[in-house]
Amino acid sequence: MTLPPALVLAAHGTRSAEGEATIAALAARVRRARPGHRVEAAYLEISSPPLDGILAGLPGPAVVVPLLLAGGYHVHIDLPAVVARAKPGALVAGRLGPHALITSVLVRRLVSAGLRSTDTVVLGAAGSSDPGALDDVRAAARLLSMRLSRPVTAAFASAGRPAVGEALDRLRSGPAPRVALASYLLAPGHFQGRLEESGADLVSRPLGADDELAALVWHRFDEATAGSAWQGAARRVPGAARGLRRAPASGG
Repeated sequence: MTLPPALVLAAHGTRSAEGEATIAALAARVRRARPGHRVEAAYLEISSPPLDGILAGLPGPAVVVPLLLAGGYHVHIDLPAVVARAKPGALVAGRLGPHALITSVLVRRLVSAGLRSTDTVVLGAAGSSDPGALDDVRAAARLLSMRLSRPVTAAFASAGRPAVGEALDRLRSGPAPRVALASYLLAPGHFQGRLEESGADLVSRPLGADDELAALVWHRFDEATAGSAWQGAARRVPGAARGLRRAPASGG
């Protein structure tokens, strides 16, 4: 019997206990989506267990799915280096975003926070020094804009322009009575705190542990294994066919 590849979730890492609990809850949803498939959660830094330790301890093949919403150093440099060192031959799937399934979660978080039809919307992300990562966030803002049928401005809590505060100041001079800030973060932590302290009229919760995100994780896994020698083994795991009922075939 061919051992199916393990799915390893690679999160950035956080000093927030609530953030770590959110990653654990998301991993649990990923496991429930395909019963019997090995799923491990690990971190690139700060939190435990470390990704290199998890990979080194796996007995068979593995696919690493980055729990990252945009490109940047961790996606392009750090993560591949860890995988190459700890488990050569493991596959690295694509980052989570941008994707329509994330857009669906963003809309639900905004509605739960009290979004009104007259609100103007800012998509608040952590930011990056990588222009490609900033472009990923802007693409996510365009997807959200189409779903909400109103303009959405991408803004950043650290590196990147406009900064969240700059975007809020500019939009407050416009006709909209309130500015809603959509959190483009996976879990609570330092950057969520910065968004909540920004002065926006409402701030949505992070994306968090959600069945649509779990479906997206399996979609990235399937993209990585498509055409590989592992594909048949992955599909024979009980429940595998149910993993992505709502994901679009294109993955976009």
